[in-house]
Amino acid sequence: VQLQASGGGMVQPGGSLRLSCAASGSIFSASIMGWYRQAPGKQRELVAAVTSGGYTNYADSVKGRFTISRHNAENTIYLQMNSLKPEDAAVYYCNLRYRNANYWGQGTEVTVSS
Repeated sequence: VQLQASGGGMVQPGGSLRLSCAASGSIFSASIMGWYRQAPGKQRELVAAVTSGGYTNYADSVKGRFTISRHNAENTIYLQMNSLKPEDAAVYYCNLRYRNANYWGQGTEVTVSS
């Protein structure tokens, strides 16, 4: 399995970005997909996740601002990020979990600055 994340960049506070993660392989539709982030000096944390059945889970800090979605036909997940804050700045990683396996993408950097 390979995960290719994209969509990061620099945005002003209050702005929006949409991250994408494309997965190879045949297990995507049966997997739990998630976005994590890691800011400098901090631990990696879960931002949002979506199960194979479409149930979603969000970190409290992003609820109401971020939306995760999955498109099984495209083997892709998205993270729509609105009302971005400086504290959202981090490297965002795509994650795929299937049974006991755990895969990570290469990360895409989000900078929120005026």
